[in-house]
Amino acid sequence: MSDPTPVLDDLREESDELDCLVAELTDDQWRCDTPAPGWTVAHQIAHLAWTDRSALLAVTDEDAFRLLVEKALAAPGTFVDEGAEEGARLPPDDLLTGWRRGRAALDRALRAAPPGARHPWYGPPMATASMATARLMETWAHARDVADALGVVRVPTDRIRHIARLGVRTRDFAHAAHGLPAPADPFRVELTAPSGATWAYGPEDAPQRVTGPALDFCLLVTQRANRADLALHAEGADADRWLDIAQAFAGPPGEGRPPKGEDR
Repeated sequence: MSDPTPVLDDLREESDELDCLVAELTDDQWRCDTPAPGWTVAHQIAHLAWTDRSALLAVTDEDAFRLLVEKALAAPGTFVDEGAEEGARLPPDDLLTGWRRGRAALDRALRAAPPGARHPWYGPPMATASMATARLMETWAHARDVADALGVVRVPTDRIRHIARLGVRTRDFAHAAHGLPAPADPFRVELTAPSGATWAYGPEDAPQRVTGPALDFCLLVTQRANRADLALHAEGADADRWLDIAQAFAGPPGEGRPPKGEDR
């Protein structure tokens, strides 16, 4: 994707929708537990704010961002949680204001980035559109956690097309994260969008296939739902194994979510 404008516009809308969800919460609601163990609604927003600030440094101040990477390497198991914990201790108004300012600053910086720019990250450097896609994926996934905590059902939109595409592109990364060799051949992935359109990736005649709702695929690759609760179908042993390990986010494999009705 050479022009980052479409995904930046969708990221802004996704963030604004989450903002509407939390803007009028009571103090007790900010402290509600979410499906992520140990994380409240405040932790979820604090994490997004923290990651937005990190991304802003990556785009505007590579030296400062390099220091963040060094801190992350020094505390690989706690670095992210510490950032969320620090933000979650803020008064809700301060947390919300900081998140709004940070995401607006990042939006401006990404829109101003020169064509072809690549930005450092905790993994390989990313193009501007890829950086925006990663932020949209995280914003959508953490908004799901917030909505679940509040008992709110969010209506899916075709903005998740960016997450679906990222999920397909990270197939080989997911295998590497689990210490597994990547499949030798491409898969065919056909997903039904919220609008009813079909999103297709890979050769049409590929014998290994994944089909199902795009929403379910996005929930799977962000590990917001257990595969057992999703209407995804795999044809071929390699495609079936992929659905067990898929992840679109950087970092080590997560624990995922248990099936509905099953406690951790």
